[in-house]
Amino acid sequence: MDDMKNPIETWSLDREIVLAKLLNHPRDKVFAAWTNPEALAKWYGPEGLDIETKEADIREGGVWRFDMVGTFEGKPQRFENHVRFLEIIPNERIVMDYGTPDPNDPERFRMTVTFDEQSDGKTVVTLRQLHPTRERRLAVIGFGAVEYGLQTLDGLAVWLDG
Repeated sequence: MDDMKNPIETWSLDREIVLAKLLNHPRDKVFAAWTNPEALAKWYGPEGLDIETKEADIREGGVWRFDMVGTFEGKPQRFENHVRFLEIIPNERIVMDYGTPDPNDPERFRMTVTFDEQSDGKTVVTLRQLHPTRERRLAVIGFGAVEYGLQTLDGLAVWLDG
């Protein structure tokens, strides 16, 4: 019954969004882009939004608090974000809880990022979002989570290439 109290602790396909991208860089370089606050602020997020970092303590148990700021859906917007790092295995995996600054945010989700280096030195980065309910997953897909997540991965590719 504990699993029912905290649904992001148990995997379920009907609550998951998976995005992947092949990057032309070794995984240590790709991983470093996820753990360097200055780098994150340059490439992270959907097109048209900038990152304003308020706090960045990228380690297990640490937090990254930031706002996504810019013109979104035709008007100036500011979105508060709060990430807590649960697990960081260098060059392999980052697991985090992702939501708003509200510690009881009912829409908080679990995000796992994996880094799979290929035999040719390229890296497949995979983002897995596990949402608390099937309905929340459908809502964020409707909001554009897949498109915006792919834009984020494209931004990472451009930053790494530059």
